[in-house]
Amino acid sequence: QVQLVESGGGTVQPPGGSLRLSCEVSGTRLDTYYMAWFRLPPGEDAGGNREGVAALASDGTTTYADSAKGRFTISEANDKKTLYLQMNNLRPEDTGLYYCAADLFGASQVAGSLVKIGYNFWGRGTQVTVSS
Repeated sequence: QVQLVESGGGTVQPPGGSLRLSCEVSGTRLDTYYMAWFRLPPGEDAGGNREGVAALASDGTTTYADSAKGRFTISEANDKKTLYLQMNNLRPEDTGLYYCAADLFGASQVAGSLVKIGYNFWGRGTQVTVSS
């Protein structure tokens, strides 16, 4: 069974600071899956609209939401057991609960790598708050 555990969230004040989120993966290796980070905006419940932020395919291809391009970087540790999201120049609109997600079957490559329906394993999330 694949398990995902996020960490690294926090409060950034004022905007412009950085955070690095981590997702520890157990039960498998990252290079066998498609992985992504999603954000649940404030006010949405857990079943609400999770917005794709960044994705990493098993061949190393990365995809970013327009809002993340140039500021965020998705990567994996050399041991293929940890996924990262480096977030720089954070803005108030980046606030939300950030989830790590894994796609074991390639569905995300059909649905879109930043679309939540393609992912079948999720962590519990880590909160990021950016305020002025």
